[in-house]
Parts: sequence; structure tokens; C-alpha cells
Amino acid sequence: MIVKYTENGWEIITQRAHGLLAGQICARWKISDQPARWVETLMATAEHDDVFNEFQFGPLLTASGGPVNFKMTKFDQAACEQLIDMALSKSRFIALLFARHIAFTHGEEPEAKSYLLTLKKCEDQWTKEAGVSISEVDQAYELLEFCDAFSLLICQDQVPPEERTLEISSGPDGTPYRFFQRNGQLVVSPWPFETKKFEINYECLHLTQMSYKNDGEFRDALRKAKVELKKIIISEH
Repeated sequence: MIVKYTENGWEIITQRAHGLLAGQICARWKISDQPARWVETLMATAEHDDVFNEFQFGPLLTASGGPVNFKMTKFDQAACEQLIDMALSKSRFIALLFARHIAFTHGEEPEAKSYLLTLKKCEDQWTKEAGVSISEVDQAYELLEFCDAFSLLICQDQVPPEERTLEISSGPDGTPYRFFQRNGQLVVSPWPFETKKFEINYECLHLTQMSYKNDGEFRDALRKAKVELKKIIISEH
């Protein structure tokens, strides 16, 4: 989960809500530049964090009883295996994208080395079974990674003030994309989307209690939390 400390307590964005936001961004991608396996790419982008369901997955608390921000988490092989199994039950192409994302996220962690080698060995077989080329997988994953990065920047409120620009990521064509805020809207350059302007939204959960005894108490609070729907306009100009 994405955790932000505020003057009134905690602001929580679940992993799945963040993934849905990434999917909304992906869905607006320019039609002529969409990957060949478009629907699977879109679904993978929206579902890439679905295994991390805070109502089922833990641990959720720090030693002091506060919520664990996603940046504090480390490689969890059981969770990664579950994510890959979920993908394999739907599409080898989605499994390939999830495998890429696991490698991107945990590639520098020694604990993940053995599992990542196992996934790498599966790549050739899954690519053949999916009937795609490595370049097609690369293109689709680069789009997923772009949408994931943009969603995380938005969810973490990492929007520079005074129209200062911030790099999002490189897209499928290798182009680096940047954004800034103008008149309350996020302006992306160069413009990679189909329409000139569109709205996205995501849910934030607000908690006033600062610490919790255990995951169960925190989950109960999360289920009862005040929900805020945040809306963002993304524009070409």
C-alpha cells in the first residue's frame, strides 16, 4: 500500500487501487501506438499488483504499529509465485509481463536471484506458447512500466510546484516522457495519448488512528475508513 502521513492521520492507497489507476492511464494510450496484444497488455497493467490485497496479504504494520509503505517491503517469493499462477491461468503473455515486472522490481535483491533465474528459464517456453516475439513483450512491458511509474508519482503526490517538470519514464518507443502541473491539471510532454484531455480517478482511505495492535485491527480500520475519490485531469497543454 502507498502510505502518506498527514496532519489528520494516515492516507492509504491500496496496491490494487494504484494498479487500477495505472490501467486507466494505459487505456488512454494512442491507438496507433498500442501493442499488438493490446487487451492483455491493458489487463496486465491494471492487475500487476492484484496479489497484494491488504485485506488478505501482510504484514501490514511497522514495529511501531503504523502502516507499512510499499517502499518498505522486500521480495516475497510466495506472493510472486501466486501472481504468476494467477497470470498463467489467464494468459502466457500476461505471465511474461508479470515476470518482467518482478525482475524490474526485485532485480537488485539477492534473495530474489534464484527465483528470477527460474522465471528467466520459463521465458522461451511462454514466448512460444503465447506466439509472440521478445520485442513484442518488451514493447508491452515498457508501456506497463510507464503507466505504473506515472500512477505511483500521482499516488505519492510527487507533483512538482511552479510548473517544474519531472520525468515519468520512457515509453515503448524509448521516448522519455515528462509532466508538470498547470492550472490544476497534469500536462504530459510529449503527448502519448489518444485524446487531448481525459480524467482519471483513484480512491484514498483516511485513518485518524496512528498505531494499531496487529494486522487484524488495522484491516478492520481499513474496511471502515473514510473514502475520498480523487480526480485528476491529464492534458496535452
